[in-house]
Amino acid sequence: MDNLNNSLRSSIKDKIDDVSPHPKTKAETDVTNTHTEGDVLPSIKSKPERNFDSELKIENPKLSIQSLKAWFSGKLALKDINLDVKENCITALIGPSGCGKTTLLRCINRMHDLTPSATADGKIILDDLNIYDKQTDPVLIKRRMGMVFQKPNPFPTMSIYDNVAAGLKLNGIKDKNLIKEIVHDSLHGAALWEEVKNDLDKPGISLSGGQQQRLCIARALAMQPEILLMDEPTSALDPIASSKIEELMNDLKKNLTVIIVTHNMQQAARVSDYTAFMYLGELIEFGQTDQIFKYPKKELTERYISGKFG
Repeated sequence: MDNLNNSLRSSIKDKIDDVSPHPKTKAETDVTNTHTEGDVLPSIKSKPERNFDSELKIENPKLSIQSLKAWFSGKLALKDINLDVKENCITALIGPSGCGKTTLLRCINRMHDLTPSATADGKIILDDLNIYDKQTDPVLIKRRMGMVFQKPNPFPTMSIYDNVAAGLKLNGIKDKNLIKEIVHDSLHGAALWEEVKNDLDKPGISLSGGQQQRLCIARALAMQPEILLMDEPTSALDPIASSKIEELMNDLKKNLTVIIVTHNMQQAARVSDYTAFMYLGELIEFGQTDQIFKYPKKELTERYISGKFG
């Protein structure tokens, strides 16, 4: 969001920090649970090397997922996930339904905590903070991450303006001029301003499906997240609206890090810089998107992206 200058960005963060500051120390403690791990997939034959590194190394990752496991009602849903996410890039999570993509997103921003039967074990390091450290406040983590869901979910009783301003007001920002400027810049950042600038008092749900999804993106951007998590953000949209969201993602990565779950292989190939293929709760293969789609190392990856199963 290029129109949001550094002083405004600092002002937002300072006012939010006045309510509850970010932790300053590096967290080192794992969340531990005692579980019996289920069966893992059989080994998969490797493809011949095609001038790509056998193990992709991300230097100074924005997010580092280390030995992450997750359970629902005692059933293992994620099996020892290790994945580094590069800053200012788009990372796509692909794989058949039920493979753990959305569960991984929910673990990243600790929505997993909201399900009583759900537990997690491992580390997720955001910069130098383990978000699963017992001393880490989940609310502070959510402030550093935005979330966009499969189905647009604007607040039904709020106007377009108030939908974007809601998070700011909830976090104690009362300066009306500041809120107005952030709403303006957030709608610009979501490529929606020109379409709604004369209708800010209309209900958010009066917009088309694609516009509602961009309104939800603007609502997330207003809080100045460092990471934007997108769970199949275009699956309910028509091709034209989907194209606008894809163009928007490429603009957004200039200022933040994007992780997207998608079942659309063409979309993953178009928009992402890195791709992770998951199957039955395991991370099967991770690499640069060009490598994954052109020269997959795992037979299972090749079968999935070529449509032989799904």
